[in-house]
Amino acid sequence: MTPDHTELRAQVHDSHRRIVDLISDLEEAQLVVPYLPSINPLLWEACHAAYFHEMWVLREGHGEAPARSDGDALFNSITVGHEQRWTLPVPNREGAIQFTSGVRDRVLKVLEQEELSDQLLHWAQYAVMHDDMHAESLANTRQALGYAPPPFDVDPTVMEVESDAAGDVDVPETTFRMGAEPESGFCFDNEKWAHEVRVRPYAISRTAVTEAEFATFVEDGGYERKEPWSPESYAWCQATQADMPLYWRRNRAGDLEIRDYDQWRPVDPHRAVIHVSWYEAEAFARWAGRRLPNEPEWELAARGSRVAHANLDWRGGGTVDVRACAAADSHVGCRQMVGNAWEWTADCFGPFDGFTPDMYEDFSKPCFGTRRVLRGGAWATTSRLVRPTLRNFFQPDRRDVFGGLRTCAL
Repeated sequence: MTPDHTELRAQVHDSHRRIVDLISDLEEAQLVVPYLPSINPLLWEACHAAYFHEMWVLREGHGEAPARSDGDALFNSITVGHEQRWTLPVPNREGAIQFTSGVRDRVLKVLEQEELSDQLLHWAQYAVMHDDMHAESLANTRQALGYAPPPFDVDPTVMEVESDAAGDVDVPETTFRMGAEPESGFCFDNEKWAHEVRVRPYAISRTAVTEAEFATFVEDGGYERKEPWSPESYAWCQATQADMPLYWRRNRAGDLEIRDYDQWRPVDPHRAVIHVSWYEAEAFARWAGRRLPNEPEWELAARGSRVAHANLDWRGGGTVDVRACAAADSHVGCRQMVGNAWEWTADCFGPFDGFTPDMYEDFSKPCFGTRRVLRGGAWATTSRLVRPTLRNFFQPDRRDVFGGLRTCAL
């Protein structure tokens, strides 16, 4: 179900505001981003997000001319290669905000019209979600570069924390409909459509793996020992000389510390670990005598999860206590499966039967067979985007994203 015009206009306002906020507070020197394979130049990414609105809502959906004659050559991510984005004459911050705001205003004007096609409204909704994904990417870039955290207010909500959240939840054998239902609202092509899946009995951790639990793996020589790693994972570990998660270090006393944006802090005993690759997640699970859940197991356990008000929409500033009792508890009793940390699953990313690409054909299809699936959404994922059926996907060596894990018993 597509939101009504008033709600959709509000979403366009909000998604644009997030993008602008993420570039507005930085120093001019910080906007000159060094090349890294895992990020985009900040100003290019902001302009690309607006270009997506212009391409689909204004040009394809409403027949309007582009605002810039060079827009396709600058901001089309399909034709502009990743390294090339550092060499283009992208506008400065003032020009980028002017371009993005101008596109926003034109989109809002279109959405004031009463008679709009369902297709155009879907494209407008898609563009908002595309904004949200790039806002999370910009938050991730600020972390990668050691900048200050996203400039959003911290929610004063105090969550009830219970001490008995450890252990597994036993899930009996069952059949359920995995994936998005046609009437469930916006979804991406890789979530389509719901289909029956039979799941054997399994036991899944009530909470995500914590920083302290992962630190135990590090201290036990988990990165040096070959046994926990598959051949592919161990080859990655050796090639990269990884000896702890990304953004971790040892201080002068030899204790592990973690960098959150521009601040270093001790390992937290109850905070969900993030910034680990699929390779590291798999190795940790094997070291612990456990395994990663597959996609059906993860989604079945997450069914009934609702958006947690305490750790979404930037307000938490990072992952929260995995023991927190919030509105995101799943119907089987798992904690924080939606909106705390993206959680790696065992599965390779692939299509559901009958897959048909959406209008943005390069979103899912080119990635099939090369990525691993994450589920659940992170603290930086907006509430309108996150849901139990949402499938994220990255290469197994990516550990810069807000990815953690939850394990199952063997």
